[in-house]
Amino acid sequence: MNKSILGLKASHREFLNYLKEKGRASATILAYSSDLQQLINFCEQLKRIRIDQITTSDLDAFKNFLDKESYTAKSISRKINSIKSFFKFLHFQKSISENPAIPLTHPKYEVKLPKILSKMEYRALRDVCRNDIRIFAIVELFLQTGLRIRELANLHLGDIKTKAIYIRAYESHSSREIPLNKPAKTGLENYLKVRPKSNSKNLFITKTGNPFLVRNIRSTINRYFKLAGIEDAKINDLRHTFIAHQLKAGTPLTLVSKLTGHKRLSTTEKYLTLVKKSSSEKFKLEEL
Repeated sequence: MNKSILGLKASHREFLNYLKEKGRASATILAYSSDLQQLINFCEQLKRIRIDQITTSDLDAFKNFLDKESYTAKSISRKINSIKSFFKFLHFQKSISENPAIPLTHPKYEVKLPKILSKMEYRALRDVCRNDIRIFAIVELFLQTGLRIRELANLHLGDIKTKAIYIRAYESHSSREIPLNKPAKTGLENYLKVRPKSNSKNLFITKTGNPFLVRNIRSTINRYFKLAGIEDAKINDLRHTFIAHQLKAGTPLTLVSKLTGHKRLSTTEKYLTLVKKSSSEKFKLEEL
């Protein structure tokens, strides 16, 4: 088939295959797929059959449609990023002669800085989950190592070393080791004493011996946030707290970037603004 007359769905599949070949994270690919499928559904209602029939006016109409459907400016901006990447790829592949997404503009919105748990919030969270040994260990790991939620869910028993945890390579992320300090190590040791017997290799499991899944970890931590009276907090804020703490403590930027698995140093540098903003508050993560 001539690329200039690719159908909307065929173009969609080509782009997703390209993302997979590039080793993009599955969550990223899923987000792109969902955003673009929504665009395709909209364009099909406009009787667009081929990808080269979509115009800038169509994309602007889609943007206005999202606004009328009460999508937030941040969500619309994310979808526009997906659209721009999609058409940039198609133009590079010569599937289209002109890129209609270039003039498409992002809505303005305020970028909120990541939330950093205060000393009082950290203590409250630890207190409310202290009797839940598994969750207590999970909270300590997040706060003391800066793990991503998926990395924690994927930990195997064999990944726990004497003085460190080993994060296996996955998707586009490289492997790395993160040192275990006393609070994290003690939390893990206490959990391992009561961990249900199971053939599962996963470190964190349910009472029935099945892997403790990402969605269940997230919902459980969110419940403890509410019990602790911590408002507007998300599970990623535990990772943000670790990064900010390390930078405040004077840990070199390059080392923090390595520990957290950031691909680019610029990602870690963004936290310096947050650290400076909260420099008036000196906090230290409590030792067990």
